[in-house]
Amino acid sequence: MANVIDGVKYTKEHEWIKIEGDVAVEGITDYAQSELSDIVMVELPSIGRKAKAGDAIGTIEAVKAVTDIYAGLGGEIIEVNGNVASDPALVNKDPYGEGWLYKLKIEDAKEVENLLSPEQYKELIEKK
Repeated sequence: MANVIDGVKYTKEHEWIKIEGDVAVEGITDYAQSELSDIVMVELPSIGRKAKAGDAIGTIEAVKAVTDIYAGLGGEIIEVNGNVASDPALVNKDPYGEGWLYKLKIEDAKEVENLLSPEQYKELIEKK
């Protein structure tokens, strides 16, 4: 069973989002990384890019497949995890920690209400 942690929100596209004031830290879930298997490349969004919730803003390439990274919330990209760009396996090893992907300055805090709780996300992946 995939690890679903408390203290973060989730999207139906298998991203996790940790809210830190008006900044959202986003990565892919343990479930997503396990489904992808060995991640070999991560293409992160550029700093300064404006995104709307649901926009495809990057890609993750794994041995099995290539998948888009979707913005869980709208806002401006303010930081990316360069360590993941140079060592994509960090996403497999520690998806909720060292494997985070980017930080975004939240445009509309109300959008957080559209995200899934850990319980709702567990229900979603249990149906798979």
